[in-house]
Amino acid sequence: MTLSFHNIFHNYGRDKVLREVSFSAAPGEVTCLLGPSGCGKSTLLRLAAGMMPLQGGRIELDGVILADEKRSPPPEQRPIGLVFQENALFPHMTIAKNIAFGVRDKQSAPSRVASLLKQVDLEGFEARYPHTLSGGQQQRVALARALAPSPKVLLLDEPYASIDSQLRRSLRESARKSLVESGAISILVTHDPQEALEMADHIVVLDQGEIVQAGRATTLYDQPASTYIAQLFGDGQNIIGQVTEGKIMTDFGNWSISCLVSEFSGKGIFVVRPDSLDISGNENSLVKIVDIRSAGPTDILVMSAPSEERLRVMQPRGHGFSRGSLVSVMPKPESVFAFS
Repeated sequence: MTLSFHNIFHNYGRDKVLREVSFSAAPGEVTCLLGPSGCGKSTLLRLAAGMMPLQGGRIELDGVILADEKRSPPPEQRPIGLVFQENALFPHMTIAKNIAFGVRDKQSAPSRVASLLKQVDLEGFEARYPHTLSGGQQQRVALARALAPSPKVLLLDEPYASIDSQLRRSLRESARKSLVESGAISILVTHDPQEALEMADHIVVLDQGEIVQAGRATTLYDQPASTYIAQLFGDGQNIIGQVTEGKIMTDFGNWSISCLVSEFSGKGIFVVRPDSLDISGNENSLVKIVDIRSAGPTDILVMSAPSEERLRVMQPRGHGFSRGSLVSVMPKPESVFAFS
């Protein structure tokens, strides 16, 4: 069973929001739609949920047309659960009643509620009301409520955007566990690349209404198809350079071509991540450390080339370098992505 989007396009007035978007999401996996604001990811969720009619293309569930230009059933007629950033819990209902709201078999509702509360680590909260819970606890209740009717598809639109960063990671872990165990087709919208890597089995990256790359999380990280994708994952940085006589000539020195992930020749853009660079002291170098910032167990060292181009390097604490130090910078083998 899969949820498939075929050649979806959508306009808001004259603004083209989606342009021939096609992808599929599988059961028991989390698919992330990733991209900047306005790229069309939330629009895709609303079209799948039936909150807006399709203007072009079709959506299929297990090979059967769920919606197209001629037919667009309302949300209540689709086997789809929804979790939004604003969890929209019923304030006058207890947590148990909130979760049981969508369960059709009322006799089985108490056991279903108990099972879901255990799944989201909220046992004993049955009689509480939403206003007595923290934001993170409310989001877990919203997830349990969406899972309660056992939907075939679960859509989550940036559910953790308003949660503080310290709590967000634990919520991701518990949510992913619940989503995978449910066996549902899960689609999560986010603009956070780290959240996509931590949550997703499959990532669809959108930009200006088009898919720029889609695939397993490891594929997008290890084999980015463009500078945009390479920068998106791993905090990649663009360096202009040219491959000449077995060397990459850059403002930060001449690098061995052994640092390239794949073969390349001529002038190009080279994307390098801060944690894939090594530095060593060199009094004859023109590359200078101009800033050092703490990032917990590591430091971020900011390098400046004679051209004033800058490069961030991540080093373990205790590296021994200071502001003003002259250094050589060298990427690790097979760590640099090259693009024309």
